[in-house]
Amino acid sequence: MRDIVEDLLRVWHSGRTGGLATLVRTFGSSPLPVGSAMLVDPDGGVHGSVSDGCYEAAVYEATVTAARTGHRELRRFDPTSGFDVGADCGTIDVFVEPFSRSHFPEFAAVAGDIARHKPVTVFTVVWHSDPEVIGQHLVTDRRHNTELVSLPESDVFVCSHTAPPRLIIFGANSFAAALTTQGRLLGYRVTICDPREAFAAAASFPGAEVVVDWPHRYLNAQAAAGAIDSTTAIVAATQDPKFEIPLLTVALRLPELGYLGALGSHSAHTHRLEALQAGGFDAATLSRLHAPAGFDIGARTPMEQAVAIAAELLAVRSLGTNRSAARATAAAS
Repeated sequence: MRDIVEDLLRVWHSGRTGGLATLVRTFGSSPLPVGSAMLVDPDGGVHGSVSDGCYEAAVYEATVTAARTGHRELRRFDPTSGFDVGADCGTIDVFVEPFSRSHFPEFAAVAGDIARHKPVTVFTVVWHSDPEVIGQHLVTDRRHNTELVSLPESDVFVCSHTAPPRLIIFGANSFAAALTTQGRLLGYRVTICDPREAFAAAASFPGAEVVVDWPHRYLNAQAAAGAIDSTTAIVAATQDPKFEIPLLTVALRLPELGYLGALGSHSAHTHRLEALQAGGFDAATLSRLHAPAGFDIGARTPMEQAVAIAAELLAVRSLGTNRSAARATAAAS
């Protein structure tokens, strides 16, 4: 739902009624994860998806019907249902409901929590022995797994929205701008940090938070504030030892990071390792550093380098922090 929050808010504030479809359960192959949502706005426009092509027309019709009739229903779509689908389409359960201010009065608060990166969970009754209960929502700030929970007389879909992982790029340059674009596509909340005010212009990095501060000082402050965790990705793009070595010294002392990478050539990395070893870091600790950052795909331009790093970020996020294992798996596939 996170990707269509702004579209949902537009409908909510308009006072009109649209239709909302939410993927609540999958069987077999499914191109999208549970919790994916599709909005059909009052004018018939589509925002988001629950099946990425599979059953799309059928889900659309069911959602339009829900908006028009006010009917809430848990629908199953599978290859035996008579729909024209591809061979890779599995079975999916989708909850369709009307969507408006009156149908979901708490939604503005939910959207506000998502925008502020606060955890929020929405419980929706998608089936109940009493039809009047179907479609009721309960909102809480407690963390839960996103899943369908089956109870004796009801099925409740739990949709949890946690803060997106952070990508902090140290160094304001053309590479950082390109990586901002790639990071946002992967769902990261991006921060650019550079001590040079002239370079750290917010207009140059749309969609990112821009901070003017010394890299090591900013990272120290964020860690002390509890704003760095095991999902946080850090990329040193300064390629200047006076910024980079103090930054990496702080980063390597943090207990957990999702990713730690640094730009530069192999020769530059050799000098980097020498400086860090002189600072007391052993080989095991230094192995956490992905450098030169990104898969070797022959990248030359900033955008190509950003794609290479985005690929490595995704591999590490999916496969774990072992750099060589991630690269070997990516190469084999």
